[in-house]
Amino acid sequence: MTATAAHAIRARAAGENFSVAPLLLGRATAARLHAIYDFARLVDELGDSAEGDRLRLLDDAEAELDRAFAGEAAAPVFRALEPLIADCSLPRGPFVRLIDANRRDQLHPELATYEELLDYCTLSANPVGELVLHVFGAATPERVALSDSVCTGLQLVEHWQDVAEDARNGRVYLPAEDRERFGVEREQLVAPHASERLRRLLAFECDRADELLAAGSRLVASLSGRARLAVAGYVGGGRANLAAIRRAGYDVLPGAPKAGKLARARQTLLALRGAG
Repeated sequence: MTATAAHAIRARAAGENFSVAPLLLGRATAARLHAIYDFARLVDELGDSAEGDRLRLLDDAEAELDRAFAGEAAAPVFRALEPLIADCSLPRGPFVRLIDANRRDQLHPELATYEELLDYCTLSANPVGELVLHVFGAATPERVALSDSVCTGLQLVEHWQDVAEDARNGRVYLPAEDRERFGVEREQLVAPHASERLRRLLAFECDRADELLAAGSRLVASLSGRARLAVAGYVGGGRANLAAIRRAGYDVLPGAPKAGKLARARQTLLALRGAG
């Protein structure tokens, strides 16, 4: 991957629910987190939009990951991981699960149940939080479990923001059992505006995401220093974007409702105060 492509991936990641504030976290810590996010965005790009045999490309990414763990990577995104792997004793498993999430997207683009969606998030989102905790030297089993709840909540928020984009790309993360319950047909996911039934379904799903993020206050309270600030930022960003979806009346189809920096900062402060 070229430096230009890596920069584009990082720019896209900056607008999502995992974000980094270099001035608050320090440049060294921000650079470490960026290295993880760049990897996650790269494998997402391979699974979402790469031309050719995406499964083969994902296999190539896993092979390059193995070279990074051996200190022999060639691609810049993977080379950037090498000092991080050594300095923070990062485990291989979370990286592989992120690749596996994109493999699953190729084989199972629609999900039948909410349980399947939660299981998918164990691959697509939760590994990022686990790696972040390792960067801060705070990855205890109890914290990883709380982080899983936060990361799943963040992933759900992102899915509900991007319903139309995902559907146009052949992906439907709204569980079939929930669509059937609310009477939402697949073609409604790519309409110009959300139907009343789809809005009710999204309200239901957003409440679920909110409940998962609520566990974040316990994780924030268990941390200190920059780790506490970073996780509060994730929780605050997720809640701010949920509020943006609600302000839009759950009509996410014209474009993903997203919170501004001020709203995210406000929710981050609330997460910090709630943990105090």
